[in-house]
Amino acid sequence: MRKRSDDHPADPSDTCAAADAVPVAGDASAPSPTRRRLLGGAAAAGALATLPLGAFRSGHLHGATDEPFRLGFQAHRTGIGATYGRWYERVANAAVTYVNESGGIGGRPVELVVEDDGTDPKRGAEVVEKFATLHDVELVFGPLFSNVVIASAARAGNLKLPYFVCSEGHHVASGLLNRWTVQPGITDVKSQVIAMAPWVSDNLGKKVTMIVPDYAFGYDHRDNFTAAMAARGGEVIEVIAIPPTETSFTKYLPRIPRRTEVVYHVMVGPAVLTFVKEMGEFFGRNRPEIFGFIDSLEGVDLANPGLESLVGSHFWEGMPRYAFGSEADTFYRGRIGVDDDGASVDDPADISTYGHMFSVWETLMVIRRGMQESGYTDKKDRRALIETVEGFETFEEGEEHPQGTKTFNGRTHQAFGRQFVTRLDETEGGTGTRLEVVHTTSIEDGLYEDEVDYTTRDF
Repeated sequence: MRKRSDDHPADPSDTCAAADAVPVAGDASAPSPTRRRLLGGAAAAGALATLPLGAFRSGHLHGATDEPFRLGFQAHRTGIGATYGRWYERVANAAVTYVNESGGIGGRPVELVVEDDGTDPKRGAEVVEKFATLHDVELVFGPLFSNVVIASAARAGNLKLPYFVCSEGHHVASGLLNRWTVQPGITDVKSQVIAMAPWVSDNLGKKVTMIVPDYAFGYDHRDNFTAAMAARGGEVIEVIAIPPTETSFTKYLPRIPRRTEVVYHVMVGPAVLTFVKEMGEFFGRNRPEIFGFIDSLEGVDLANPGLESLVGSHFWEGMPRYAFGSEADTFYRGRIGVDDDGASVDDPADISTYGHMFSVWETLMVIRRGMQESGYTDKKDRRALIETVEGFETFEEGEEHPQGTKTFNGRTHQAFGRQFVTRLDETEGGTGTRLEVVHTTSIEDGLYEDEVDYTTRDF
């Protein structure tokens, strides 16, 4: 079986199979499976399994064929999003394995076709076209970085290709994109900051300096958090926008006004560890309160020297890195091969992007539900797929939605769910640090008025 990507040669241990095989996704980087049954608990994630054709034939809903549904996965394998991309692809592999083990989609197996977009907007649009014209996939899912999503979604709309994003950006729900683009597996920045701004204002302070990446994702934070704090009587007194490719941050930090009560940071890219270290060194012991999005520490081992200065600071997490006791979380960790500390079970120094990557798993589960409920058989049913997903209202917490229950707004194509505030604390005995959940928002905390009704737009 092989992945289809120009950047990675065929490998018999890879997830993606040829069209005349029955693919069951796997990944050489993921752990080997146990003998536990799927519904009996958390089996190990992402390994190859072999299922007979009859396992799919017996469950057909949409026509008598065993041909796999070929789904495009747009990966950030290279570029500034590569840390996320590696883990997003691992989760995608594990999710396809789960789907195929439980009967596929309408009795047909799923084949994952992977392309690297380089975390580059121009290349992203080219990859979308390649999926449609060369790989002939049913749909595309998986991209995270908002600048890539915006460029790629425009091309997907032109091609009338269903495009399921895992981005967080407000560009979907704002109406900027098109009816073919949906974000059902993760909340957007506007919802996140609306939900958490009251807690920040009430517990940390009202005068805020924001440090954000200098592109669309950062602007979403700037605009929506500024408005949310103003609604609570707070004020953003300075916004420092930093290019995501920056490697040194000391020249930006003196711009933080002395009257700052809270520093709000959300950084991405290959130098996030340098950023948080330099920020800690800049402030020393006499620092303001610090509230960061976990983006600034995604994929970073908290045991790294220099992070001690962040002890006592707070973070947003979409899903807590450290196990928080839910059965769904335990199941999901087992499937994707992540331990209770958010690291790979194969290497405790290989830290996942746990706060975000659940969106890939959950998005594929929405895709499966949409394809099955719409009676999807081939590309002529793409419009019916989107219309069916627009009719969804709730995704209940469980194996398919381990982050938690969500509501879905079919008019805005956006999911809404709970948010987590964690604090970086020293472990007992002072031997390390750990992120502990100190506040969980409700779904209702993050709701806002519709800005678009995609259901009134043409396909």
